[in-house]
Amino acid sequence: MSFFNSIGRSMTRVQRPKRSPTPTSATISPLEMPPPKPSLPSSTVAPQKPLYLCSPFVEAALVKGNFKTIVMLPKYVNIMEWVAVNIYDFYTNLNEFYGAIAECCNQSNCPKMSAGPTLNYTWINQERKSVHLPAPTYIDYVMTWVQNLIDDDKTFPTKAGQDFPPNFPSIIKHVYRQLLRVFAHIYHAHYHQILHLRSEPHFNSLFAHFLAFGREYELLEVKDLKGTSSAPVGIGQLWEVWKQMGILEG
Repeated sequence: MSFFNSIGRSMTRVQRPKRSPTPTSATISPLEMPPPKPSLPSSTVAPQKPLYLCSPFVEAALVKGNFKTIVMLPKYVNIMEWVAVNIYDFYTNLNEFYGAIAECCNQSNCPKMSAGPTLNYTWINQERKSVHLPAPTYIDYVMTWVQNLIDDDKTFPTKAGQDFPPNFPSIIKHVYRQLLRVFAHIYHAHYHQILHLRSEPHFNSLFAHFLAFGREYELLEVKDLKGTSSAPVGIGQLWEVWKQMGILEG
């Protein structure tokens, strides 16, 4: 399904569909974390595997099977409405997760918006210059910007008869990219706190749902997910593992 090719077919609003929820349920205890591997001599030390790629955490989920079935456009539903309501839900749920670990994401612990050992995202300021920001500042900017878009009836219309703006797909793609960066930072810098809260099945399922939705409606750019060879995104490996497990499609 091409979200962008749908513009010519429908720009009008229909009755708001029921959202495609990310379910919630029980979780796996962090007490089941694998024991640390013995350290190697300094000359041959291998990089430590991220916890989110370790068993049982990588398999922890609330939904079994492939996520494609819950992201497909329901019959008779306007694609604009479907994308808008799901992006709103992703933003709301991600914001709640970040709120739960926000005390640990401060300027001291997260002086940069990191998403991998060698990757730090930059923010484009009002002078159109790329600047490094502490992760909490960057995330606050993202969440405030998205909330302002949602509150704007011209971007996210809420009344019958109102149309979505012609540039809605490009706006949503930008929103999706920024939310992906917030996911990437949490996985890279705060997954141990997600484990401490015993919420890894919830967070994994939310992220898998987010990725499947982005892939289905051409919001996800694989280069944003994987990064480059010199600055890889940590969650790029998670994408590959979940594809091998059948959770996501290639």
